[in-house]
Amino acid sequence: MRKLGDRIRHALSFEIIALLIVIPLGAWVFDKPMSDIGVLGVVGATMATVWNYFYNWMFDHAMQRWRGTTLKTPLLRLLHAVLFEIGILSLLLPFFAWYLQIGLWEAFLMDISFSVFYLCYALVFNWAYDQLFPLPEWQQERTAS
Repeated sequence: MRKLGDRIRHALSFEIIALLIVIPLGAWVFDKPMSDIGVLGVVGATMATVWNYFYNWMFDHAMQRWRGTTLKTPLLRLLHAVLFEIGILSLLLPFFAWYLQIGLWEAFLMDISFSVFYLCYALVFNWAYDQLFPLPEWQQERTAS
């Protein structure tokens, strides 16, 4: 299982790279000032970083208990990403509506758009992260399989 320092590196690198992509892209797609998307992005990234740490910790413990390993299959990676996005969507929706002074429906559509981006991004980022920083137990499990 990943240690504290590795989890912090994972969460911070995930959010920093995402912000570098999502702020200019969001400003262009939603025709909003980069400063507004930047505020949404930074607040969202801060909330998501905290959520990311606790969510991944809980998910890994659940996997360890139910499967005896933290090695994820493609289907588990998809489930992992979808459940993460549902959680962060519910946390960010009220903030989007309040900050942009828009209705909940418009905020929901905007939040869903960000979630779709982050869902795809999370799948790619987490796969790449696991390739760059594999756990020793995975190599042993792959060799045994």
